[in-house]
Amino acid sequence: MQSSSPAISNATRQNMQRLVVLRSVMMVCLTAVIIGLRLASIPLPVLPLLLTIAGLGFLNGVAWRRLNHTQQTTQRELFAQLLGDISALTMLFYFSGGYSNPFIWMYLLPITVAAVALRAVYAWVIASLSIACYTLLMFYHVPLSHLHMHAQLGAANSIHLDIHLVGMWLGFVVSSIIVAIFIARIGQNLRDYDKTIAIVREKALESERMLALGTLATSAAHELGTPLATMAIISKELTQDYANQPELVQQLEIMQKQVSRCKEILSSITRNAGQTRADAGQGFTLREFLQEAIQRWRDTRPATELIVNMPNVSDNPAIFMDRTFTQALLNLLDNAADESPERILLDANWDEKTLKIQIRDFGAGLSAETKSKLGTPFFTSKNDADVGLGMGLGVYLTQVTLARYEGELSLNNHPDGGVLTLVHLPLKNLRITN
Repeated sequence: MQSSSPAISNATRQNMQRLVVLRSVMMVCLTAVIIGLRLASIPLPVLPLLLTIAGLGFLNGVAWRRLNHTQQTTQRELFAQLLGDISALTMLFYFSGGYSNPFIWMYLLPITVAAVALRAVYAWVIASLSIACYTLLMFYHVPLSHLHMHAQLGAANSIHLDIHLVGMWLGFVVSSIIVAIFIARIGQNLRDYDKTIAIVREKALESERMLALGTLATSAAHELGTPLATMAIISKELTQDYANQPELVQQLEIMQKQVSRCKEILSSITRNAGQTRADAGQGFTLREFLQEAIQRWRDTRPATELIVNMPNVSDNPAIFMDRTFTQALLNLLDNAADESPERILLDANWDEKTLKIQIRDFGAGLSAETKSKLGTPFFTSKNDADVGLGMGLGVYLTQVTLARYEGELSLNNHPDGGVLTLVHLPLKNLRITN
């Protein structure tokens, strides 16, 4: 079955480009040999040979035109080009000695290209045709006179060189160069293709993992609804019962806000699960979005001081963002606050193309082991008794969310202590266009 995947088509296109280069090298070498033999007074039917080389040039022109006018190159096109090469080589060898021509090894070039770049059936057709043409040339060809070339060495000595042996030497040199350049590049092309396949498989595994997490989150949302409702009722009753104790009432109000936030998160999971960004997102200016996310975080973590620095610039693009990115930003702020409960810093800068966010905490920093495993699902570095064990999903989910928008996340130790979290997010996929 003919493959039409973009990765295979791109690989075939690159192989077509390399075939054009290879054929050009062949044409130059063959033309140089014909001219050299004529200058050495070796009788050759020059006209049919040059016409055949011109035919190779025509094939190159057709291939070049196709490469410039389409992005899709099929294996059939490359196969047809190789058939043209075999036909041209057969004509060249017919008029220049047939199977005794020292350049008869050139039949191996289309066979090698077909074996590396095409499906097995095409490779076998190319190999069979090459063998058949080689066999016919043993019986039908214009003989090539094997005269000797004379080169003066010094004043009295001379060296007699057989044309066939010189041709074999030249053929070895050219074939070595072609193998080193062309075939090596085809091999690199195959390695790049394997790398692309590995990336696709990794993304598929990532999708399966996210689907499993989504299923667990939806199940947990249903199960946690009842205990959260109970906690909300009890905290409200306690607020009424201890209305004369302001400090306790203040703590109970914080608890009620936390319970409300949990209920909101659970509701958003069941409401927005499976929806696209167009269904679940909202339109904001970039500054409004950041301010809203920051205020939401401050409402849930009032004990931690968050120092925010945002530029006062006129460029304030309108963006379309869903809750997942808001949650990703809140995850990063939560992680920083867990390590540095007293104070954290947030710097946000943007231009027409990019949003950059820096979050710094003043905690103990990242060990080498923690940094190497950070972002792995269910790996957590939170083991403080006051903070509690984390689930190990915050950084992982943040990375997945940013990847949807072609964003990047990095966490590194700050020279002055603590961790510096960097978010680099292109705005091209977020802008609202009129």
